[in-house]
Amino acid sequence: MIKRTLMFSNPAYLSHKDKQLVISFPDKDKDNRTVPIEDIGVVVLENQQITISHGCIAALVQNNVALISCDSSHMPTGLILPLDGGNTQAERFRFQIEASLPLKKQLWQQTIQQKIYNQARVLEDLGIATDNMYRWSKSVKSGDPDNYEGRAAAYYWQNIFSQYLDFNRNRAGEPPNNLLNYGYAILRAVVARSLVSSGLLPTLGIFHRNKYNAYCLADDIMEPYRPFVDRIVYDIVAEDGTYHELNTELKTRLLRVPQVDVKFDDMTSPLLVGMSRTTASLARCFEGVSRKINYPTI
Repeated sequence: MIKRTLMFSNPAYLSHKDKQLVISFPDKDKDNRTVPIEDIGVVVLENQQITISHGCIAALVQNNVALISCDSSHMPTGLILPLDGGNTQAERFRFQIEASLPLKKQLWQQTIQQKIYNQARVLEDLGIATDNMYRWSKSVKSGDPDNYEGRAAAYYWQNIFSQYLDFNRNRAGEPPNNLLNYGYAILRAVVARSLVSSGLLPTLGIFHRNKYNAYCLADDIMEPYRPFVDRIVYDIVAEDGTYHELNTELKTRLLRVPQVDVKFDDMTSPLLVGMSRTTASLARCFEGVSRKINYPTI
């Protein structure tokens, strides 16, 4: 079953009853609504006048729902995830903590290879030359000591929106950076949710290291998935150029990231489902059962 992504952009009271998320509205003319909690994958709390009961939070987290809170500017700023990811969590934590540096470098090599490859697929679909990107993807060595990721990023961002604007990728930069930021925040929550579900610690990365970052591993694993967000943002920019304000309509489109189709060698699945395959394969790598992360292609 495809898990649902729910965004609450208006005042509401959220509670739970009989394994249902119960949505009540201040406007008495609106009837209460219910959604089975088992059908939910991500909940975004955007409005500052949303009230949620502690019992509801507990019920959502127990069902592995990623609960995202937004600040006053409506940008995602917090994430609540379950602490218990499975019966073998302690063992998987140990495997992850004891992973060797050569293994981490090899896993990062695979991650960057697939990221550059997916970026190349996006550019190729837009009619932009990509021979260099495919060559760089194949040239990445263990740990990416030659920084092919940086070379590819410079070329990628210089060209992806070139038909419509002179773009510079910067979190605090001009639109459509705002759309990319929002889409990546949703993607990051999906990755973190799946890592916990696979019994892994999102904090301990294979490349990213920052004592102030609780989601270093999520930031690692999301890299090859970023181009899926980029393509959604490109389509928004290409349509009519009304992307400077991150309105409800645009957020709704970006919230579809978990439902985007991703392609593996043997199947196509929604991104939310595919992410579970990726994180499960990463857990097997830490255990020594496998040496390859299962990433999708565009």
